[in-house]
Amino acid sequence: MADSLASQIITAIGGPENVRSLTHCATRLRFELADASKVDQNALEHMKGVLGAVPQSGDRFQVVIGGGVATVYENIMHLPEMANAGAASASGEGQKSNADVKAEARSKARGKVAWLDSFFEYLADSFRPILGVLLGASIIIALVNLLISLNVIPNDEASAGWVFIKAIWKGVFYFLPIMVAYNAAKKLKVDPWLGGAIMAILMTPQFTSLMDAKTTTCVENAALGTKSCTANIFGIPMALSDYSGNVFVPLLMAAVLALVYHGLKKIIPESVQLVFVPFFCMIIVGALTAFIIGPIGVWVGNGLGVGLAWMNTHAPFIFAIIIPLLYPFLVPLGLHWPLNALMLMNIQTLGYDFIQGPMGVWNFACFGATAGVLFIAVRDKDKDMRQTALGALAAGLLGGVSEPSLYGIHLRYKLVYKRMLVGCGLGGVVIAVLGWLFPSVTAAGQTVHGVTTTAFAFTSLLTIPVFNQMWVYAVSIAVSFLTSFLLIITFDYRTPEQKAEVLARAAANQKTAVSSVEAKGVAPAAATATATVAATKTEAPAAAATTTVVNAPVAGHVISLDETGDPVFASRALGEGVGIQPADSTVVAPVSGVLQTVAETGHAFGIKTDDGVEVLVHVGIDTVKMNGEGFDVKVKANEHVNAGDNLVVVDFDKVKEAGYSTTTLMTVLNTVAFASVTPKTDVDVKAGESVIDIQR
Repeated sequence: MADSLASQIITAIGGPENVRSLTHCATRLRFELADASKVDQNALEHMKGVLGAVPQSGDRFQVVIGGGVATVYENIMHLPEMANAGAASASGEGQKSNADVKAEARSKARGKVAWLDSFFEYLADSFRPILGVLLGASIIIALVNLLISLNVIPNDEASAGWVFIKAIWKGVFYFLPIMVAYNAAKKLKVDPWLGGAIMAILMTPQFTSLMDAKTTTCVENAALGTKSCTANIFGIPMALSDYSGNVFVPLLMAAVLALVYHGLKKIIPESVQLVFVPFFCMIIVGALTAFIIGPIGVWVGNGLGVGLAWMNTHAPFIFAIIIPLLYPFLVPLGLHWPLNALMLMNIQTLGYDFIQGPMGVWNFACFGATAGVLFIAVRDKDKDMRQTALGALAAGLLGGVSEPSLYGIHLRYKLVYKRMLVGCGLGGVVIAVLGWLFPSVTAAGQTVHGVTTTAFAFTSLLTIPVFNQMWVYAVSIAVSFLTSFLLIITFDYRTPEQKAEVLARAAANQKTAVSSVEAKGVAPAAATATATVAATKTEAPAAAATTTVVNAPVAGHVISLDETGDPVFASRALGEGVGIQPADSTVVAPVSGVLQTVAETGHAFGIKTDDGVEVLVHVGIDTVKMNGEGFDVKVKANEHVNAGDNLVVVDFDKVKEAGYSTTTLMTVLNTVAFASVTPKTDVDVKAGESVIDIQR
């Protein structure tokens, strides 16, 4: 087990003694740690099987695994070294002092408003554990709809077989309030079975039969297509509703239950709490839920649903565009759960939902960006990113889960968002226009502008059939997917430094592979041929002049990469090179060749000579954050330059005022392709003088 992924994660997280609690959601391991500073984040991010490592506020930490998170969680919990931490990890509780519990509660605040962060955390943890069954039910609905549309099975409500199939997925949504009540109560440190039992009161045949009692009066709600009834209970009027599928009522009920539950535990002797705390909770909170909390929850849910429906009807363009543009920012923060709750509420009250169509546009823009990253990873022979992107894309297209893409790729490479948001916006415009021109007709005969669905569906390829006006939805998500995909492969998702690092790593891996071949007795000539064909292609064409030196791009004092203060360059991950403390404002081409990359901000340039030498010029450290201010770029990408041609004129005084180092770094990216790359340091040079020697 020493080399297992589970064991590696626990080691990198700081050891079992550093784990206070461990839970998991659909894609992530969620750690509560004793000391977050002990985490080796770099090791986690480069660990095979881990998509990303995300530090949270306080001592919380998330490790993104993807679809196999449940298996990894179980493997961790069965590690011998986790034996003492098992109970605490499994429940989120353990033998902790009051101070520890208070510290953990405070650590959950992600922002300045702690109660607001706790509220969103409450919503998220009330839904996370049931994502699996919701996903399973949505796929069943999609497959059934597909089979009906292909006339494989009849759409016959009277058929016993059809009734059975419907019951398979209907049970998830009918009893959803009990599941949410269970999770919400557990989140609030209340016996979760008590929360589920109280919510079940409102769903028993005895309670629902009150609607048909002779003393009950009912009124039809034409706007929602629902029936409101009032029963007389011991002389007190009680508003009756169908609570199946409702999510607001259990959320409100659990909050009230927590107050009553913890209050009773303070006044009832511990020796009899097992009996009398549940007894009084069921009577008090059960009555409050039936008479007050339930009607309020239904009223709130109906109001929000009607409000959004009004917006979807009267301002469909705004609604359809805002939703996909908001989701990329809501999901990483966990703030999308209220909208998910509204989707479920819409289905329960209106009989259909109109939010999931625009939400699908965002999801497929996300997946399109991931597909673009996968394309580039294959092209650049980036093995690690290829594995990450392939797993994330499979989870997205087949499961509708965006977290592996977000945490594994998008949030690590911020340029992805610039490309992806264009796909979100364009897809939103398409679904708004087509949804208006080709409205949906609900089962009740209502005409609705926009794409609707009668099921809570994770927006994946498998769930496309659950949407009304399916072709409108399909065209919209295709536009968003292709837009993000094409923008990523056209403009890349990495900064010049990130791209150069990947290319250097690929070249290093190739050199390692060649060395391995030679070690196994393959002739050097064959190994050299293998290297040339497979990766580097650094040998010069017959007519190309051989590059033996790289000149200084700017006048100044030359220092080694170790003295620059940049750990990436100092590690030689981007090849051997030099740093120059500039004495002039003009930066020139150090070699003749083609400009493969020219950063939009003017701080980085990549040049490839005719004989295959790849040189990176990076002006200043962290100057990408200046967004081009003070940088007057004189060249364009794919342009051929001669050694000494001006690349950029830099206002180094502005760079200093902004608080960044002016040291200009230059490296030979494919250093591993040459016999030696030797820098000349601790000298003063003029632009154009030799500072690096290259031997083939």
